[in-house]
Amino acid sequence: MKILALETSAKAVSAAVSENGRILASGYQDTGLTHSRTLMPIVEHILKNTDLKLSDMDAIAVAVGPGSFTGIRIGVSAAKGLAFSVDKPAVGVSTLAAMARNVAFFDGLIVCAMDARRSQVYNANFSAENGILTRLTPDRAVSLDELAEEIRNNPRPITLVGDGAHLVYARFTEQGIPCRMAPPHLIMQNAMSVALEAEALAAQGKLVSAQELEAFYLRPPQADPLKKKPAPIQ
Repeated sequence: MKILALETSAKAVSAAVSENGRILASGYQDTGLTHSRTLMPIVEHILKNTDLKLSDMDAIAVAVGPGSFTGIRIGVSAAKGLAFSVDKPAVGVSTLAAMARNVAFFDGLIVCAMDARRSQVYNANFSAENGILTRLTPDRAVSLDELAEEIRNNPRPITLVGDGAHLVYARFTEQGIPCRMAPPHLIMQNAMSVALEAEALAAQGKLVSAQELEAFYLRPPQADPLKKKPAPIQ
């Protein structure tokens, strides 16, 4: 199965193509330019260099959140357009689940965290054993103190990943909870992990049409505070 994956949920932007668990190509950029300017050139570049066409893909995957409202909108809109243009299914991937795949080889508890401000993080926790991830919580917004209290008595090694990992590390250390930060090259989300998570979801039959693909914000965008929040990604 070939998947084109997009990741636009934070400051950096990336795209990747995978086939049956193997990354064929990827592109990553973190230069401060807008995703609307950088995403499609990356997609075009990796397809050209792999001698593949968009129509060769079996599905288009994208990180649907949580994360930057603007970034997620750009990524989801691009994925919907690409999938619709070649009549392919789409896969909406939790940003937090994808980043957990970065460190799935660290046995123990993986705490994924993105800075949600106001002393909160967007968080999901996973158990990792022999490279296999088991989700322990839904994607959620939680305070640093609540997260620390929940984790306090867990005896397993704790690995922190995401742009909020430094916030969690500071709070956990302050409260005497042993933990470690993921290595710098693995701490942030990227399209390669989105592609791998999408393959796992596709195997579970969790493909949707381009029209059905939706962003998952956790918090409503400020411009649309009354919009109903979709069900949590499990």
